[in-house]
Amino acid sequence: MKVARREVLGLGGGLVVALSLSRRDVWAEEVVEIRMQGRADGSHVWFDPIGVLIKPGQIVRWTNFNPGNSHTTTAYHPANFGKPLRIPESAKSWDSDYLLPDESFSVTFTDQGGL
Repeated sequence: MKVARREVLGLGGGLVVALSLSRRDVWAEEVVEIRMQGRADGSHVWFDPIGVLIKPGQIVRWTNFNPGNSHTTTAYHPANFGKPLRIPESAKSWDSDYLLPDESFSVTFTDQGGL
């Protein structure tokens, strides 16, 4: 079954950024690829796509495609710098630390939720 939904969650470039997410249909068995991109001077960073509904068991892989800057992906969760909870309560938090150009970070999600 295909699903689509709007959620709010995101981080970029080491700074917390709330993102209004676009619609994206996904299947639970796909690996969701999220491209981390940005301006060469680091003044603006973003994810592409900026929103997906994650099904239990699904893998999300973030890859930094910004050739001149590092990026991070970090859950809005109190365990991460005291941020407010913006993922399902039962979901585990994650923090990629800085990803250099062409580096990737993956998480397998056990709970349904938006990113």
